[in-house]
Amino acid sequence: MLDLQTAPPETAQFAAAPVITARGLTKSYDRRSMILRGVDLRIQPGERIALIGSNGCGKSTLLKCLIGLHPISGGELDCLGARMQGGGSRAERQRLRQQTGFVFQKHCLVRRRTVLSNVIHGLFGAPGSWRAFSHSIAPEPWRQRALEALDAVNLADKAMMRADALSGGQQQRVAIARALVRRPRLLIADEPAASLDPVSGRNVMDLFQSLCGGQGITLLFTSHDMKHALDYATRVVALKQGRVLFDKPSGRVSQSDLNETFHG
Repeated sequence: MLDLQTAPPETAQFAAAPVITARGLTKSYDRRSMILRGVDLRIQPGERIALIGSNGCGKSTLLKCLIGLHPISGGELDCLGARMQGGGSRAERQRLRQQTGFVFQKHCLVRRRTVLSNVIHGLFGAPGSWRAFSHSIAPEPWRQRALEALDAVNLADKAMMRADALSGGQQQRVAIARALVRRPRLLIADEPAASLDPVSGRNVMDLFQSLCGGQGITLLFTSHDMKHALDYATRVVALKQGRVLFDKPSGRVSQSDLNETFHG
């Protein structure tokens, strides 16, 4: 089985340094429109955080800023030990991305390539990563890591099938395996179940919960499905107009909190 344990066990998670610390984080793409307006956020190892809010509230922008894909405009940001003021140095951004896995609403698989090759693509960015182009030229240790990641999402038997031969739910599990092959400390998922039917969507969220909860991976995901947010997150962070409206354990989020987030 794949050994994905890269963070402290859940019983000791709060003794460790935070995975993410943001203080007064701001982001604007031009001088006239501020997207994030002073976000404070602290995420501990092993937590599962649901980021919710209406379209345009800044969820996806915040995700991209937290992991260095977009430079912040102001405030302080530390992610996995990297200080990301001004976008961070190139070395810091590279080190951060090597410790982070990404899963998005669109699977972004290469449809005509094998499932195994698609998972190995998750190793692009590593030294010699041109060999991640295809399983046929990948080093044997990379092939083994990819097979172990597929086993972790219960798709080892589909390794040599073309990606476009799989169902939507299976393709999303391949995308999860592609993220896991990096052996990440932090897993970012932007609306990972939005394009799936209800059963497949819950299966994917069950998988996130099992993998992250059991292996100490920190999960930060966005969702418009409030049942997913409340059932699968340990904490819910609501954004409204670029600010944190509330940050609560999922069991303490009320219907009035959700009404204020989306209608208030």
